[in-house]
Amino acid sequence: MTRTAVVTGGGSGVGHAICTHLARAGHAVAVLDLDGEAAQRVAAQITADGGRAVAVEVDVARRESVAAAYERVRAGFGPISIVVPNAGVSTFTRFEQMTLEHWERTIAINLTGTFNSIQLAIGDMLAQGWGRIVTISSAAGQSGSKKQADYSASKGGVIQLTKSVALEYAHKGITANSVPPFVVDTPLMRDQQAGGFIAGDDVLRQFIPARRLGTGDDVAATVAFLCSDAAGYITGQVIGVNGGAVL
Repeated sequence: MTRTAVVTGGGSGVGHAICTHLARAGHAVAVLDLDGEAAQRVAAQITADGGRAVAVEVDVARRESVAAAYERVRAGFGPISIVVPNAGVSTFTRFEQMTLEHWERTIAINLTGTFNSIQLAIGDMLAQGWGRIVTISSAAGQSGSKKQADYSASKGGVIQLTKSVALEYAHKGITANSVPPFVVDTPLMRDQQAGGFIAGDDVLRQFIPARRLGTGDDVAATVAFLCSDAAGYITGQVIGVNGGAVL
């Protein structure tokens, strides 16, 4: 059955892969991203491959921006049934040097942005008696991470937000689960390696029992399953896609 799916941060990396997998599953996909041109490229690729997609520029930290984006999605594809809040920022700053502005920006995008993305679609899901929410958190939200107190706190908050939503709406046919990746080979990760913030591949593999880095497709395949009818009895779960790095 074709449903309307929204993916934030869909213009690159893991978000791009999620958009592609959901389109292959037959859903109409709204590619939301702060980078409107990147979103357009992903939507164009999906359309060229025979899928249905629309690109919308959005700032998830601004509620009015998300609300306006959702109205555009509804106008083109109808009510929203699937939400994958994937948009986020990740930087590295020692805790004692972290400014309040830095902290608030990370929380606004990663945690409040997830809240906005879910809450503004929950009415559609309630009206349909069906919904799928899959948040993209992080292994850092489970274990913490040096020089990423803000990021770890925001992603830990995403996990608990997801569990709370799952408890509140399970009896309404709406599931909510979180996928916390560990190390995924994306342009952002490569930039962080180049900046000396993340170790090289050989070092990273030593922390991963599978002995390889994750890919966007690894994460997207799990997300697509959790968004399917077959996953209707799975909710409130944290399903790691990490090669065994975080058990």
